[in-house]
Amino acid sequence: MGAYDFITSGSAQDVENAFLGAKEEAAWEFGHRGYTGTIAEKSDFVVVADTPMSPAAAEQYAQHLLESDDARIRDKWGPAGAIPVDDGTWLFVGYASS
Repeated sequence: MGAYDFITSGSAQDVENAFLGAKEEAAWEFGHRGYTGTIAEKSDFVVVADTPMSPAAAEQYAQHLLESDDARIRDKWGPAGAIPVDDGTWLFVGYASS
């Protein structure tokens, strides 16, 4: 099996609920059978930035994490990266099994 990279957002009052919401939305959009290559395959996340960023800066940072093969997010079975966005949302980035 392979892996796809993803960048997706979630909104909630806290990162845990934003993560769960993003997973649920991806599962409904791409299926519940597994190997979707989306955040739906993730069971955990790690916060990879401490300071909230603008939406554009968060997207740019997420692309940088993918392009640099950042060890915190590179494992398709490991956690997704979570980036706080200054509009109260979270951007999630990583690789997922496909």
